[in-house]
Amino acid sequence: MLDGQRRERLTRAVEEFTTAASGRAGLARGLCAACLHVLPGVDAAALTLRGSARAEEMVGASDEWAARLEEIQYTLGEGPGVTAFRDAAPVLVADLSADGVRWPGFDAAAAAEGLAAMFAFPLRVGGIRLGTLDLYRRRPGGLSPAAVADATILADVVTYALLEQDDSADEDEQLRMTLSYQDVNMATGMLAARSRISLEDAFARLRAHAFSSGRSVLDVAHDLLERRIPLDRLAD
Repeated sequence: MLDGQRRERLTRAVEEFTTAASGRAGLARGLCAACLHVLPGVDAAALTLRGSARAEEMVGASDEWAARLEEIQYTLGEGPGVTAFRDAAPVLVADLSADGVRWPGFDAAAAAEGLAAMFAFPLRVGGIRLGTLDLYRRRPGGLSPAAVADATILADVVTYALLEQDDSADEDEQLRMTLSYQDVNMATGMLAARSRISLEDAFARLRAHAFSSGRSVLDVAHDLLERRIPLDRLAD
């Protein structure tokens, strides 16, 4: 099938699942659903906008399982999605158990959640990187060449769908979507000021505490803001 015909088919599939979507969160869920519909062997999908290590926002996931796996990557700062964004190239992992070198922390934590294979595709416009489309499956096995080609085009279609979405459509919903990200920023700033260290070092401490306690960095940030964890515990 020619690329033009492939793109047309995939664009129609995306439109079918997003026509009735409301707001950016609804659009993102529809986009993830479209990916599951057209890509055989994929069990879950997530869309995450990425910037620096601290600047990240999951805009949508097909289910809670995919959302947890995205959160693991954010907490640990490693994983196929992180690498795909950094290198601006797809990362295809057909068997997570056979790939324990590149992301040892993520591999172990994700396997405990039942992940067996993962495929991450960068979202980009020209040379500008925006985030990743992350695809998950519970069984080992790679994507077929046709599925890889479809996923590559889907990442492009998804990128433009997100960019074209009306930013003013639902400001309250967008505020809720970015709330957890802002909470991490606030907790990082509080810790940096208390310890007189850089924001990068403060964020590293948040991640280290989250990893050592088996929790997400979002949960640790919320506990710091709510004073359920004394700031001094991470300040020294």
